Amino acid sequence: MRSVAVVVQDGAEPFGLGSMCEVWAEPFHAEDDNPVFDFSVVTPRPGRVRGSSGFDLYVEHGLEVAETADLVCVSPKRDFREPSPEVADLVGRAHERGATIFAHCTAAFVLGEAGLLDGRRCTTHWRHVGELAAAYPAASVDPGVLYVQDGPVITGAGSAAGLDAALHLMRQQFGAHVAATAARRMVVPPHRDGGQAQFIARAVPDCSAETLGPLLTWILENLAEDLGVEALARRSHMSPRTFARRFRDETGTTPHAWVTAQRLVAAEELLEQTEHPVEWIAAETGFGNAATLRHHFTRGRGVSPQQYRRTFNRPA
Repeated sequence: MRSVAVVVQDGAEPFGLGSMCEVWAEPFHAEDDNPVFDFSVVTPRPGRVRGSSGFDLYVEHGLEVAETADLVCVSPKRDFREPSPEVADLVGRAHERGATIFAHCTAAFVLGEAGLLDGRRCTTHWRHVGELAAAYPAASVDPGVLYVQDGPVITGAGSAAGLDAALHLMRQQFGAHVAATAARRMVVPPHRDGGQAQFIARAVPDCSAETLGPLLTWILENLAEDLGVEALARRSHMSPRTFARRFRDETGTTPHAWVTAQRLVAAEELLEQTEHPVEWIAAETGFGNAATLRHHFTRGRGVSPQQYRRTFNRPA
């Protein structure tokens, strides 16, 4: 992947465009050794492009510049219910020649218009998943994820999830170290677990917030300990039933699911950054043995620990 084109249109949403620029338009930094892309912003009619937030853009390049891009990103616009036929044709041609297509937020409607969502899993902002499913019934719209990659087509849930999706693609193309370096520069986590459902009613509390904040911090520092509901309830001076209810209220998930997710993240880091045997990593992260780690890792990440290590291992 060497060239990236981002499509903007009248009513351009600034966060969508900005998030793509943050990831794909960064110049070279010697301390990061980051990849640099031939980056362009394009529009159907070059010149002034109306913004949606009190300022406009000036875009020099037309859609023809995107005809050879390796990655074509479609940035969201305010009147997303009227997808541009020109942009839909562009992404259709790009898909046919083998480019990767990325729709941020409600730009997924453009992909639907181009027929790229037919028979594919996809997502968009949680406020509009119903509309997307109704408009393109051949698509399989997932309302509960931050982003979806189905083949060469990537759709993001909107706003900050555009960064999650872009970092996922960066990790896939260039490895975990490059993605982590880009995330560190942007001061965001390189990978967020969870889905949109966690953000609809409330944000997931961090480890310094809410009643269970100190316990969550302790868990992260003691993943190899017994972290079953009864043990955690005793540490919190609650009954197991009360603890489980409180935990779900504050985190949006069960103790077992939360602990397993944190153990998987820790296992990922050890697989990426060390040469320790899988059996050792399983013990260190609380899975107990290699078989249990393989089970949860394959179920959660889609590949075995060994396959993940072969792809992403960058020892310090």
